[in-house]
Amino acid sequence: MSDISLFSERLSRRAFLGASALGAAAVALSACTTTEMVTPPPVAAAPPEPALGDTATMYTARTDEGFQLPAIPVAKLDPKFVRQIVADPTGEKPGTIVVDVSEHFLYLVRDGGKAIRYGVSLGKAGFGWTGSAVIQARKKWPVWTPPPEMIKRRPELAKFKDGMPPGPQSPLGARALYLFRDGKDTMYRLHGTPEWDSIGKNASSGCVRFMNQDIIDLYSRVNGPAQVFVRPNLSAAGKIMAVSSRTAEPIDAGVPKDAEFLK
Repeated sequence: MSDISLFSERLSRRAFLGASALGAAAVALSACTTTEMVTPPPVAAAPPEPALGDTATMYTARTDEGFQLPAIPVAKLDPKFVRQIVADPTGEKPGTIVVDVSEHFLYLVRDGGKAIRYGVSLGKAGFGWTGSAVIQARKKWPVWTPPPEMIKRRPELAKFKDGMPPGPQSPLGARALYLFRDGKDTMYRLHGTPEWDSIGKNASSGCVRFMNQDIIDLYSRVNGPAQVFVRPNLSAAGKIMAVSSRTAEPIDAGVPKDAEFLK
């Protein structure tokens, strides 16, 4: 083999080895710079609404904030007014509260197409109302102060013009949720009552009454401003009608200074 042929062969071999080395380096570099696709963890589904327990347990006697609440005689309750989880009939978003005046039910809408339904007492003839409001304050065992309009109608309440101390016999019961509209107190409340047998009836001065054990439960679930709709019924027509009628007499003169304002 001539010197020229030998030189050419060596040159070709070096070029091949060099090209191979560059190729391997390129593969290695490519492997180092490839972005790894990370699959995000699945979003956890909302936990199912916990069971409420049996009726006797929900309405048993208890001590609450130092006050003694008697048991509700559940055998005398209409079963439909017992607190229970139901399919949501309102179509509203979770956290919304809807009162169905025709059935004396209040619904707290939950996730998963469910709602907690409570039996309530509503305004008697001449003191009913429908409309919308927002819960912007709440209070455990509130002082009740009858408004001037109520004292004028019922002079015997004048002794409470500066407030009735809280307790199991207070007209506001164990809890009060204060309804506002456009940032102003409507003087209407969602509240407890010692008159458990008024549930399912029109017996109040326009507010929405609960058995004390039920308002305690609702209170525990409302931790921020909540939209409230009070509707004559849950039909599409009832939804449209529930925008203006506001004829009830207020039950309470104002929000206590020590109430918790919700943000």
